[in-house]
Amino acid sequence: MSNWRHKLWRKLSSFQRASYSTTSSRNNKLKLDDLRKLRPMILKRIENRAKDYPVKEIVPVAEEILIARKNLISNIAALLKVFPVLTCKFCSEVFVGKEGHLIETCRSYIRRGNNRLHEWVPGSINDILVPVESYHLHNISQGVIRHQERFDYDRVPAILELCCQAGAIHPEEILQYSEIHDNPQISEEDIRSLPAGDLKYVGANALMAWEKVRAGVKKLLLVYPSKVCKRCKEVHVGPSGHKARLCGVFKYESWRGTHYWEKAGVNDLVPEKMVWHQRPQDPVVLVDEGRSYYGHAPAIVSLCSHTGAIVPVKYACKMKPQGLSFSFTNPVPNLET
Repeated sequence: MSNWRHKLWRKLSSFQRASYSTTSSRNNKLKLDDLRKLRPMILKRIENRAKDYPVKEIVPVAEEILIARKNLISNIAALLKVFPVLTCKFCSEVFVGKEGHLIETCRSYIRRGNNRLHEWVPGSINDILVPVESYHLHNISQGVIRHQERFDYDRVPAILELCCQAGAIHPEEILQYSEIHDNPQISEEDIRSLPAGDLKYVGANALMAWEKVRAGVKKLLLVYPSKVCKRCKEVHVGPSGHKARLCGVFKYESWRGTHYWEKAGVNDLVPEKMVWHQRPQDPVVLVDEGRSYYGHAPAIVSLCSHTGAIVPVKYACKMKPQGLSFSFTNPVPNLET
């Protein structure tokens, strides 16, 4: 009797699975038919969406961003002629000062060590203002960029692409605009002729331009959509991300494939490069034992503070301007790596 019941149960279960698979396949077919009917309507709606852009009320905001960005780059380029900036040879660590610190925070995959001393080399403006690039779209309503089409589109700074979609730059002039304004020509003779008071004025203007750029980008992101990859921080300015399989292309990265897109913020387009900030009460060389005493600051804020410019109060929490300093007792630290 038990065998008969077991056989009957197997037949009923197999019948249910067959009926379920048939029903699911039928539902999937109906969904595909519905999508084929809706496809022309969706494409037409995407084309009509481009008629609402650029928003005329937001064009002045994009123009102010371009002016502030131009002043920011020129002021930072001038300050770098006077104040040295160092960067690590093996990782992305940056330090504003003549001598690099001795804090063991180098975690480069090349050196295969978790905590090592940095090997310092001269830095550039790209270490202070981190470049973030994205694909330049010819039209906001164009199709998604495929992987095989990744070389057909130019790479431009993400801020310029955002301002271009906002109507401040013509799409055909964005490459020429980037070449002209991203490489200011400042001679050392002009910097040497400046008195110390003017350097403070240059630092204050750089901080003001930095805040204007970040505030303007925050406003534009409320109107113009932008995406950032959750894994590799790739930025795409547009309603939908591209499909170039560039996420995790290096051997040391665990993921290799398509991007995982999410909504982008101000720090994704204008990143704050955080560095160890050397205060007046700190020793000449920052050592690893006092890492809990030292402060942090964005690289541009640390650079401008060395000129004597007044730093906004919102950075005081991380910079610890009135905090205690580590007592430097060992004049010759261990330099072994």
